[in-house]
Amino acid sequence: MVLSKRLAAVASFVPEGSRLADVGTDHGYIPISLVRDKTVPHAIAMDVREGPLGRAAENVRRYGLEEQIELRLSDGLDALACNEADTVVISGLGGPLMREILSRGRQMAGTVNCFVLSPQSDIPGVRIYLRENGYRIRREVFIEEEGKHYTVMQVFHGESRPGRYIDDLYGRYLLDTADPVLAAWLKRQAQRLRTLAPALLTSPREETRAQGKRLMDELARVEEALGVMTGQSQ
Repeated sequence: MVLSKRLAAVASFVPEGSRLADVGTDHGYIPISLVRDKTVPHAIAMDVREGPLGRAAENVRRYGLEEQIELRLSDGLDALACNEADTVVISGLGGPLMREILSRGRQMAGTVNCFVLSPQSDIPGVRIYLRENGYRIRREVFIEEEGKHYTVMQVFHGESRPGRYIDDLYGRYLLDTADPVLAAWLKRQAQRLRTLAPALLTSPREETRAQGKRLMDELARVEEALGVMTGQSQ
């Protein structure tokens, strides 16, 4: 089984030997891959919908892993008991739903050592939630695949250092390690904003000028982030 670039990044953040639970497993590709290559001995694959869970079950049978991968119908972490897993993957869900799952399963989540998260939206909101609820992002990667960008985080319990606003927007780890994919994306954003914002600022319409001001503020944040990545700012 060959994983997509995004799923391969998610799988690479799962510590070896973990007792794994995969929330929103869909086709079950991550637990199947990790069990097949012996990164984890056992996994629980969960999904809130019967359709995806059925597809995952078919794939598990195809690879002969029925004894090592357990499938459960579950709304988030609801079907996972305390101490059943020490690593939880939540990938491919929107940021607000991901925060809701973590918040609703707070008691169970306290028994999990590592979370591997790949939110599909509101990524700054996920970073803020983690920081404010006793989690820290140990590693993070920014991926481009088929013209889309994805973020994958490896998260542990622990206090986070007070950060800059741009850390929530773009990721402290990605900025401090000068992630090349993020740097390239920020440069494209800066070029777009430098072209678009000044034209809006000269509009006779107040609403358009206000939009131009918002874009100039965004440009300032992008340039600050690029400055951090090139060592020109702290």
